[in-house]
Amino acid sequence: MPEHPPRPLPPRGQDADASTPAGPHAGPEASRDLFLARLERLAARLLSAPSARATLLDEVPAPSDGTAATDGTSPAAPEALAEVVARLGGPLVVADARDDVRLRGLAEVEAGLWCAYLGVPLVTSGGRVVGALGVHDSRVRSWTPDEVAALVDLAASAVAELELSALAVDYEADRVRWHLAVTAGGVGSFDWDLRTGALVWDDQLHLLFGLEPGTFGGTIEAFTACVHPDDRPRVHAALREAVDGVARYTAEYRVVHPDGAVRWVKAQGLALAGPDGAAERVLGAAYDTTAERDADARIARVLETMSTAFFLLDGAWRFAYVNAEAERLLGRGRGELLGEVVWDVFPSAPGSAFEEHYRGAVAAGEPRSFEAYYPPPLDAWYEVRAFPGPDGLSVYFHDVTGRRRAEEQRLLARTAADAATHRLAVLATVSDDLSSTLDTDYAVGRLARHLVREFGSWCLVTLWDEEHRLRDIAGWHAEPHLRPAVARYARLRLGALAPGSYLHRALRSGELVVVPDATERISVLLSGEARDVLLGLAPRAAYAVPMRARGRTVGAITLFLDDDQPDLADEDVALLVQVADRAGVALDNAQLYQGQRRMAETLQRALLTAPAQPPDLDLAVRYVPAASAAQVGGDWYDAFVQPDGATVLVIGDVMGHDRHAAAAMSQVRTLLRGIGATSGGTPAQMLTALDTTMERLRVEAMASAVVLRLEQGAEDRAAGRTTLRWTNAGHLPPLLVTPDGTVRELRTEPELVLGVTAGGGRTDAQVPVPRGSTVLLFTDGLVERRGEHLQDGLDRLAELVARLVPEARRRAGEHAVLDAAWLADAVLSRGTAGDAPDDDIALLVAHLALQDGTEEGAGPGPDVDGGSGADV
Repeated sequence: MPEHPPRPLPPRGQDADASTPAGPHAGPEASRDLFLARLERLAARLLSAPSARATLLDEVPAPSDGTAATDGTSPAAPEALAEVVARLGGPLVVADARDDVRLRGLAEVEAGLWCAYLGVPLVTSGGRVVGALGVHDSRVRSWTPDEVAALVDLAASAVAELELSALAVDYEADRVRWHLAVTAGGVGSFDWDLRTGALVWDDQLHLLFGLEPGTFGGTIEAFTACVHPDDRPRVHAALREAVDGVARYTAEYRVVHPDGAVRWVKAQGLALAGPDGAAERVLGAAYDTTAERDADARIARVLETMSTAFFLLDGAWRFAYVNAEAERLLGRGRGELLGEVVWDVFPSAPGSAFEEHYRGAVAAGEPRSFEAYYPPPLDAWYEVRAFPGPDGLSVYFHDVTGRRRAEEQRLLARTAADAATHRLAVLATVSDDLSSTLDTDYAVGRLARHLVREFGSWCLVTLWDEEHRLRDIAGWHAEPHLRPAVARYARLRLGALAPGSYLHRALRSGELVVVPDATERISVLLSGEARDVLLGLAPRAAYAVPMRARGRTVGAITLFLDDDQPDLADEDVALLVQVADRAGVALDNAQLYQGQRRMAETLQRALLTAPAQPPDLDLAVRYVPAASAAQVGGDWYDAFVQPDGATVLVIGDVMGHDRHAAAAMSQVRTLLRGIGATSGGTPAQMLTALDTTMERLRVEAMASAVVLRLEQGAEDRAAGRTTLRWTNAGHLPPLLVTPDGTVRELRTEPELVLGVTAGGGRTDAQVPVPRGSTVLLFTDGLVERRGEHLQDGLDRLAELVARLVPEARRRAGEHAVLDAAWLADAVLSRGTAGDAPDDDIALLVAHLALQDGTEEGAGPGPDVDGGSGADV
C-alpha cells in the first residue's frame, strides 16, 4: 500500500526550516513535509527516543486484530509499520521487534537499527484513520502506559492541527472564488451596524456609486446623499420596514454619480437580530440594473405605442404593468390597476373563460388564444392571447365587439336566408311531388307526409269528389303505431262532424281556422267511435287550412299538433297556407286531368267495336290511352270473319294524337273491315284495296298496320295446324308463341305505310303453326321508351312474354292451354310498370285453341278490356 516515503529525521533540536529546503512560501507538499518533520521531532523528544516517523497513508488497510501468523513465520511480504498500526486501529507496543512476527523482516529490524517500537494511529475527528505516528529505540525497551498515552495525545493534537489547516485552505479558496464571482458579476456588499451607525462598503460598491475605494463617508446620511432625490423616500421606507420587522430588504433606485451620471441600482439585504431580538445590523449586496432598466424602458415604449392592449400579471395575479391601450379598453387607469388582483378588479372574470384560460396557461406553461365576452360595464368581446413566462402572465388583447356583432348580424341574416331557402325548398318539394303525378289519391298521400314532416304531429287531407261530397282521402301520423288510428278517424270524422264545425267554416270562408285545446273543443262536436278515436289521439291544437284553386275551394288540410309541439310561428303558418294553395292547384289539375282522360277513353272505346270471337280462338283485346289528358289517339285493333270462314286479326296506328287522328282511325278501320268482310281477299289484297279506297275517298291519313289471316284447310285441320298469312304496312312485327313456349317475331320485308300511294304492290307472308300457338299484335306504345332503341323494346317484350306464358298456361285450367286474357293483362301491367304510358297502347292476344275435342266450346267469348289488368 503506498505511503509517503520515509525521511531521515534531523538531529534532535534541529530546526525544521534548517532540515528542509522549503521556505515560508513553500507549496502544500513542502508545508506538509515540514509539519510531519516537526511532529517527528516532538515525538522523539517527548518519549526520549532516538528517532520517530509520522506517515500519512493514501489508502487505509482494513482493521486487524494484530495477531501473528499461526505458524509463527513472518508474512510473505513484510508490511510497513504505519500500515500495521493503521490496520490494528490502536497502539502497537513492541519491546523487542526481533521476537515480534509482525515486524520481522523489516530492513531496520534486520539491520539492528530498531529494536523497541511504539506506534499509534492518526485518527480524524470523524474516526477515520489517515496514518500513523511511531517512535523507535535501538535497545530493548518496555514502554510505560504514560508513554503510550503521551504519544496518543500528541497524535490527536497533530490530527487536529492538520484538520484546521485544511479548513483554512478551503476557506481561503472559497473566499477567493466568491470574491472573483462578485467582482465579475459587479456585485458590491455593505454592512450597516445599527448600534454604532457605521456603514461599511466594499470596493465594488464604491464603484457602483461612482466613488473611489475608501472615499465613502461610512454613514447612512452619506448613502442618502448618493440616492436620487425622487427615490429617497421609497428607499428609506424599505429600510425602515426591514429594520422594524427584522426582515428582508429590497429596493431598486437611482444613484447620482459625482459627475452627474444617473444609474439604477438594485439592493437586497437582511436585517439581523441582536440578543434582545431587535435588529442590530443590516447585511446586503447591490448591483447595477441600468441596462435592464434601459431594456425595460425600450420595451415599455414599444408597448405604449402598440395598438394592441397589453398587461402583465405577476405570480399572485396582480397587475404588474398596463399599457395605454389596455387602460382605454378596460376603462381604468394604471393607478387603479397596478398592484391589484385581477379577480378583484374584474369580479365577473372568476368562473368565466378568462379565468379558465389564464389559469390553464400558467398551469400548463403553454400559450392560450381565445375569444370571450365580458359583461357590463365593459360589455365587450375580446380576442385574447395569454403567454406564461418567468415574470408572470403576459396578456395581449383586442376589442372585437364590432366584428362579433357583424358576424351575429350576418348569422341572423344567414339564418333568415336559410329559413327562406327552406321554405322555398318545402314549396318546391311539395310542388314537384304533386306535379309529378296526375293520380289524385297518390298525390294527396304524398302531401300528407310532407305536412307532418315539416309542420305537425299528424294531419288529414279532405277533397270534394265528383259528386261534390267531402272525403278524407289521406292521413298520416309521425308515429307509426298511431297511423291506424288516424286512418280510422279519417273514415269516421266527416260523418260525425256538424255542418258548423271548424272544418266546414274553413271550407266555406276560404280562410285559416285555428283550434286551440283541440281535443276538448273538437270532441264535443263528435259522438260515438269518432269521439273515442280522437280522444285517443289527443291533439293539443289544430289548423284547418283551405286548399284553393281557380277562385274556389277544392278541399282542406287539417294539421294537428300534440303536447310536445309548440304552436306554429307566424312564418310557419304563412308557409302552411302557401303549401295548401299550391296543393289545391295541383290537386285540381289532377282531378281535371282524370276527368278529361276518362272522357277521351270513353270516346276511344266508342270508336272500337267488339271484335269477332270464333269458337276455335281465345281472343283478348286491350286498349290503354296515353297519359296526356283528353288526347284520343289513332291506335286500333279489330277481328272479323271473312265469307270463307277465315278469321282476320288487325292491329293499326294512325299517325297523330288528336281528334283528327281518332276520326281518321275510325274511317280507316271501318273501310278495312268492310273490304275484308266482303272481298274475301288475302291480307295483301285487303291493304292494296284500302290504299286505293283511301285515295279515292280522300281520307287524309297515314297509318301503319298488320293484317293477319288465320287459314285452315282440310289438310291443316287433319294435321292439327293453322296457316298464318299476313302483310305488314310499316308496323311492328307480331310475336308468335309456339306450344313449346318459344317466342319469335313474325318479320317480313318492310313495306310502305298506308296512305302514302295507291297501286303499290304489297306481299303476303305465310307460316304454318301448330294449334295451341298464340299470336300477339300490338302498337308501339307498349315497347317504345324515350332514349332507347326500338329493337331493345321488342326484345324486352319477347323476354317478358316468354316468362309469362307458363303462368298463363297454369291459370288456363284443365279445359284450356293458355289464358289469353290473363296474358294480355300481365303484359300491360308488367310491360308498363303500372304507369300510364306516354303513347296509346292497343294489344290483341289470339290463342289458337286445340281442335281434338279438348277445347270444344271452351272459348269464353271475346275478352274486351277485361281481366285483372284491364286499363292499367
